[in-house]
Amino acid sequence: MEEETTLDLRDFYNILKKRRKLIALMVVICTLASGLLSFFVIKPTYEASTTIIIGKLAEDGKSNTQYNDVMMYQNLIKTYAQIAGSNVVMKNASSKLNGAFTPKELKKLVSIEPQQGTQILQITGQSRDPSEAVKMVNAVSSCFIAESKKVFPTGGDINIMDRPQFPDKPVKPKKMLNVASAFFVGLLVSVGFSFMLEYMDNTIKTEDDIKKQLGIPVLGIIPKGRV
Repeated sequence: MEEETTLDLRDFYNILKKRRKLIALMVVICTLASGLLSFFVIKPTYEASTTIIIGKLAEDGKSNTQYNDVMMYQNLIKTYAQIAGSNVVMKNASSKLNGAFTPKELKKLVSIEPQQGTQILQITGQSRDPSEAVKMVNAVSSCFIAESKKVFPTGGDINIMDRPQFPDKPVKPKKMLNVASAFFVGLLVSVGFSFMLEYMDNTIKTEDDIKKQLGIPVLGIIPKGRV
């Protein structure tokens, strides 16, 4: 059993050694292709975010009422998220941006995320231009606040807690991660391809091939030489 395992490992090593040039070539091609795409072809995407808090201001001597209000707004935060992502808000935000983005584009570029167990709503926008990402988030958040007070007046305050910061670094593409992933994918694919080629190759090249495929002993070897 130990001998078979040793032979299997030896075969594994011999196949990798035999196909090392092919493996190296495929790994280099995959890594270079990913690097070129990540650094020179794919345009960077910038992200800006704002957080909005929804609720009532605390009143002295009314702790029970305050607790009930907190629970109410936590339960309503998903409703506010739906309002923030509504067609009306996106249409108004598009007008506020002078038509730089259509409502449909804003729906794709802006994400609305209610923070679980809180009264906080996070609005995030992505764009190829960092200043546009900030403007986009500001437009959507201001239109959301105005529309919420109009269509869903709960008596609570809706205030911006964190204003969007100008993004100085892109969030996509993740260049080094892409290159590293391409390296490992290229390695796995090339190794798998090498074993497939070896499996499909039925030609006899060595003494071991004769023993394995024909099951007969080798009586002699004719050396290579010039006639």
